[in-house]
Amino acid sequence: MLQHYPEAFERDMACTEAQWLQWLPGAVGQAPLCIQARQAEVPLPGGRLLLRWREAPARVIGLVRLPRLIVRFQFEGVGQDTRVRFMRYFDLYMQRGGG
Repeated sequence: MLQHYPEAFERDMACTEAQWLQWLPGAVGQAPLCIQARQAEVPLPGGRLLLRWREAPARVIGLVRLPRLIVRFQFEGVGQDTRVRFMRYFDLYMQRGGG
């Protein structure tokens, strides 16, 4: 897990928008969540997190096609400790593993 999260960054997520919307409420923990068309706002201590996403072409590896969503994270007024704590939970929740 990272020890530092910048105020703004993008991630390439291997999921559909429907999956993202299903997982997002659990990934923000106890924080309230306001979802609108392709964006969401999460109030956090000292500020907020704005999330914006867009679909990207699927990643193709041989016969495997992985859906892709590009997600922009924009923290506003949120200190580094709060960002790290939030993102550690978020990342752990969003992990999907295989066997």
